[in-house]
Amino acid sequence: MPRMFIFGLGYTAQVIARHLQVRGWEVISTGREGTLTFDDEGTVRLALTDADHVLSSVPPGNEARGEPLDPVLERYSDALRGKALSYLSSTGVYGDAGGAWVDESSLIGAGRRTARCEADAAWLALGARVYRLPGIYGPGRSMLDRVSAGRAHRIALPGQVFSRIHVEDIAAGVLAGLNVPPGAYNLADDLPCHQNLVVEEACRLLGVDLPPLQSLDKANLSAMALAFYAENRRVANGKAKRMLGWRPRYPDYVAGLRALRATISPIVASTAPATVRGVQR
Repeated sequence: MPRMFIFGLGYTAQVIARHLQVRGWEVISTGREGTLTFDDEGTVRLALTDADHVLSSVPPGNEARGEPLDPVLERYSDALRGKALSYLSSTGVYGDAGGAWVDESSLIGAGRRTARCEADAAWLALGARVYRLPGIYGPGRSMLDRVSAGRAHRIALPGQVFSRIHVEDIAAGVLAGLNVPPGAYNLADDLPCHQNLVVEEACRLLGVDLPPLQSLDKANLSAMALAFYAENRRVANGKAKRMLGWRPRYPDYVAGLRALRATISPIVASTAPATVRGVQR
């Protein structure tokens, strides 16, 4: 039985773990839902010795709080050498491209996520397969959930474009890449678009009114959400398709949201108004 060691069994890594287990892998992990404690160094190192592959989904530390650049590399980098490695990174490493396309040959390090860029580079230097991910959505974490909870926003920013990826397509990409050459791979869907289109499709599927169109200044967004709107790019996925033989099962937000519609409680959805205004198809 092949063994996968996962650092950080979070939302995305749990989906990857489930697919691995279906394929006959044993999965050992750290994190709140994991099987081991990250700080139990002796047990972790022993488990790493027997691991056939190691995946990390642990984000960079907060430098302002004195946290290490990458907690996994800070403590266990010596135990990772010679292992088959995968790392879940972010397309935020590309920074703002003004709406242009970026691919794995594009420069990184010019954006707001300096720590993420450094961690991305460190894992590449260690010989990892680095999967750069855009906005992740899936069951319990989609625009359908935000609309049904009254937390969706339509922002008046013409020309603003984002890429996104369904969590199941991330899992498929990581599994397809277990034996490919190390390097960076973008896992994104085929249709970057304005976030408002995603909001409108979610409202249409739920049969509710659109949230009002607002300026960024008046939307009262969190710091994290404001940072999301600070960058504008389209993420190309051609390398992953060529090298991994991967194709997204949900190539655009329409396919992804339609598949997720059944996961939204009809009781929650029915509490909202039953008409949709202003949605054009």
